[in-house]
Amino acid sequence: MHRVFIVEDDTVIAEAIKRRISAWGCSARCATNFENVLSEFADFDPQLVLMDISLPFFNGYHWCSEIRRVSKVPIIFVSSASDNMNIVMAVNMGGDDFIAKPFDFDVLTAKVQALLRRAYDFTAPTKLLESGGAVLSIADATLTFEGRKTELTKNEFKMLQMLIENKGSIVTRDEIMTRLWESDSFVDENTLTVNITRLRRKLEETGLINFITTKKGIGYMVGD
Repeated sequence: MHRVFIVEDDTVIAEAIKRRISAWGCSARCATNFENVLSEFADFDPQLVLMDISLPFFNGYHWCSEIRRVSKVPIIFVSSASDNMNIVMAVNMGGDDFIAKPFDFDVLTAKVQALLRRAYDFTAPTKLLESGGAVLSIADATLTFEGRKTELTKNEFKMLQMLIENKGSIVTRDEIMTRLWESDSFVDENTLTVNITRLRRKLEETGLINFITTKKGIGYMVGD
């Protein structure tokens, strides 16, 4: 259960946000000591903070700065001071998003959910991919078929991973080149063709005949 810390001095708004966040399945707490928000933050140890700008004693920018000294937790500013200067200030002080008051609770919930998804891993990463009895291991970049394990090069692994992740659908040549571009100095049309040919040969040696289908002028695919 993710914890959301609400720093809002309007108790009606704060409690309404708390109810909505709690209904979604998060644990929510509202700040009560606006002289020492950092102490309450440290005690609750939240995964996300909703921060108003206009607060008693010290404003939200101050507390954002204080939190940033000790934590990289996502912070969403929620304020009626939604002019460009305040939005820029919020980002510069370490805020991750800005919601203007009055706000729609569906928008608030969607932004909280999206930021939590980006910041934290909800599920364990998939370690294995399968197609037609062939199993691709993400952990060690190997392909296993009928009990035989085959080592793959970096490019072979990336191409096969992309194809199996999209099995039953065409993956364009441009999409594959973009994936290879992430690490290689240069990948052109001819280089891609050579890489695909080598991968096919290795698959055939493993026993996977016609595993990759060419869609002429478009790209490649593997069956589902």
